[in-house]
Amino acid sequence: MIGMTHASLRGNRKKVNLALQGGGSHGAFTWGVLDFLLEDARLEIDAISGTSAGAMNAVALLEGMSTGGPQAARKKLADLWRSVSNQSALSPIQRRFFDFFFGYGTPASALAYWGTDWLMHYGSPYEFNPFNINPLLTFLRSSIDFEKVRAYDAIKLFVGATNVHTGKVKIFRRPDLTAEHVMASACLPYFFQAVVIDGEPYWDGGFMGNPPLFPLFYDSRVPDIVIVQVNPIERNVTPRSAREIQNRVNEITYNGALLGELRAIDFVNRLIDSGRLSQEQYMRPFVHRIDGGPFLDGFPASTKIDTTWSLIERFFEHGRMAAEKWLDARFEAIGRESTLNLRMAYAETPHHGKARARLVLSGDGQEPQAANEP
Repeated sequence: MIGMTHASLRGNRKKVNLALQGGGSHGAFTWGVLDFLLEDARLEIDAISGTSAGAMNAVALLEGMSTGGPQAARKKLADLWRSVSNQSALSPIQRRFFDFFFGYGTPASALAYWGTDWLMHYGSPYEFNPFNINPLLTFLRSSIDFEKVRAYDAIKLFVGATNVHTGKVKIFRRPDLTAEHVMASACLPYFFQAVVIDGEPYWDGGFMGNPPLFPLFYDSRVPDIVIVQVNPIERNVTPRSAREIQNRVNEITYNGALLGELRAIDFVNRLIDSGRLSQEQYMRPFVHRIDGGPFLDGFPASTKIDTTWSLIERFFEHGRMAAEKWLDARFEAIGRESTLNLRMAYAETPHHGKARARLVLSGDGQEPQAANEP
């Protein structure tokens, strides 16, 4: 019904680029966002940059678009996440592989998490998995038709991974994508052996870009970037237990590269606004964000490996609601101005932790004013 409600706007569709974070099962929030945007039809996707679960969402979307447009893409995404839940595919504690270590049960069980902590601190996938059995890679090969993904050129796609040897981000592009490339983007080094591609080993892309934004500047002429964020930047509680500390360290680490890119965007935008750089030579990006807000912030990082269907459905439904709320409030700004206050997004502010902020531009290059995000 939503698609019919906005049918009159389809002739005035606006192009955007999407930047999809990784975050395990929290990626179901991103599924909800994509499901709403595909149904709503006010936005047209020019390019997607994705990492880990964000990359999985992206390749499912492209496969669906290649076979039947937005409705087929929505179905493919739904099928993917149902399979994730059925097979526990996103969990490092694969039921089919790690059961003999931890016993049966959900990933949220105390025994499973004790085993996870043990592996992270005292084990290596080269020791406890010498044959490199990888159920997630098998899942990707069976769930995604990468030939269709590679052939669909209406949407540009960039998948980020981390080169283990150089410590630098590596961008894999749609024409070359295979299951191995997406697996590299999702390769948690405590649980999986590095994925070797063309002789180079790769780990999870979140270390160096979650997600990487720069391909959207160089390979797309669309200025609007919508970041779908599932990893909280701020938490107003000091972690105390070993697990809480590790979870918070991971959140900070996986947001670090993104905050660095936002800082660089803000710097270039200020140079353009002051006339020091020519807008004819440099594109001024407009940055937007759809995030889970207090809803996702309320879930511990441990739920990222909980693939219980009821939990995935909750993430999905909240993603749809967040996308609808954001688009209704921000549609007019797309193509004209940013709705994310970049400086408040990456830097400490006098009102730290009190409010989420957006960017309101006066149009004359004046200092942005802060306002609460919906």
